[in-house]
Amino acid sequence: VRNEDAADALQQAIRIAPHSVDARALLADLLRMHGQSQEAADSYRQVLAERPWAGMAWWGLADLKTVQMAESDIRDLRQALRSPRASDDDRIAMGFALARALDDHGRYAESLQTLEQANAIARHRQRWNAVGYSQAVDALAAFFAPPPDGASDPRLGEEVIFIVGLPRSGSTLAEQILASHPLVEGSGELPDLPQVLAEESRRHGLPFPRWVPQMKRTDWQRLGKRYLERTRHWRRARPRFTDKLPSNWIYGDAIRAMLPGARIVGCLRDPLETCFSCYRQKLENNEYTRSFKDLASFWRDCDRHLHRLARTYPDKVYLHDYEALLEDPEPRIRALLEHCGLPFDPACLAFHENTRQVRSPSAMQVRQPLRRDTRHSTRYGALLDPLRLALGLPSWQDEASTRAPG
Repeated sequence: VRNEDAADALQQAIRIAPHSVDARALLADLLRMHGQSQEAADSYRQVLAERPWAGMAWWGLADLKTVQMAESDIRDLRQALRSPRASDDDRIAMGFALARALDDHGRYAESLQTLEQANAIARHRQRWNAVGYSQAVDALAAFFAPPPDGASDPRLGEEVIFIVGLPRSGSTLAEQILASHPLVEGSGELPDLPQVLAEESRRHGLPFPRWVPQMKRTDWQRLGKRYLERTRHWRRARPRFTDKLPSNWIYGDAIRAMLPGARIVGCLRDPLETCFSCYRQKLENNEYTRSFKDLASFWRDCDRHLHRLARTYPDKVYLHDYEALLEDPEPRIRALLEHCGLPFDPACLAFHENTRQVRSPSAMQVRQPLRRDTRHSTRYGALLDPLRLALGLPSWQDEASTRAPG
């Protein structure tokens, strides 16, 4: 939270030990969060001058998105990938960085092959159980059918707006819009909801959601108050705040039971764009992103669950469509604010002027005005047909034929 103090401390550490690679890397990350892209790039370059195989510095540089990588970076990355001093974590990060650099230079087949290699290293260490996860999602929903009698205070939790969905689905943009409102604090990805539920699991000696049938109104009220107690810091300056942990979609029913006054914004984006963006982004602890098959399965789980939540709780769950926002921004922003119980404020239309700290991979993008040319999959054409097949979408050629005139 005290990032200015952290930046000062890192600057002091660098003055004391100019060759401290770790301090420079952390400082670069902080500069990136504050939108200082050129300063961040310079810091990452200084790290690489000391440690050419530093994967996270390469990835930090590539993930700035506002700084295009050069052909010399591609050569240096290929050489660094062969370094015996590079760990698997370094190779994974450098692989994603190399793929981004190749993409910058229009070498799409090479980029996709490099992504496959980086994801394969990560997948070798831990595989995703797609079938088991899908079964768990459906089993969880069954514990809340019909919805239980939740907290007795219908206004409990009206301070919070949960923003959920897959990574890369426009959730950071939705938060940036809301956090530009004078009544809303953008708090980023908070760990508090899953931690409150984990506390309750320990109390019952049962994993969530097996203890749900034992809960009474007073129990749900207690959990809601516990969440609000843990997050009170975010209401010091403004009365409302966002909780943008994307994976909270899985807890939508629990949110409604323990915080009946809370709003939930489910972010939706074109499935091909969402899944491909997840595949090419170095996401920590998201093992479903390592293969097209697993990504497609996870996307279906999330999409099915979000639409069920919207049907079950239509007054509190709002599905926010990224493509519709790009097509007609003001009406969509007004609808988003209305759902959240917020009066319209023109600052929400100028969200890119908001200088708040953003910690997600979209930190640099949300500091720019909306662009309609954000589709990335079209550059890859038929190369992404395996992902289209996994998602049940038409092939590139079939899709192209439907777009052709006549």
